[in-house]
Amino acid sequence: MLVKVKIFVNTGKQEVIQKSEDVFEIKVKEKPIMGRANNEVIRILSEFFKIPESNIKLIKGFKTRNKIFSVKLDDFAK
Repeated sequence: MLVKVKIFVNTGKQEVIQKSEDVFEIKVKEKPIMGRANNEVIRILSEFFKIPESNIKLIKGFKTRNKIFSVKLDDFAK
């Protein structure tokens, strides 16, 4: 499953807003330095979908606000 995410970095809080089944807005406290914000988004998505972080891969948008993640749900329930 591909998930489109618009991230907001360096915010005062962390929040997940689900716009549709595969579109999210995520606010993170991390700054976009050395991939920290991307790693935090992966951690947040793994908690949201209740799957291991290893099942989530950033496939597009490494240096932009709009990103696409590959999420492998397999046998995990949402």
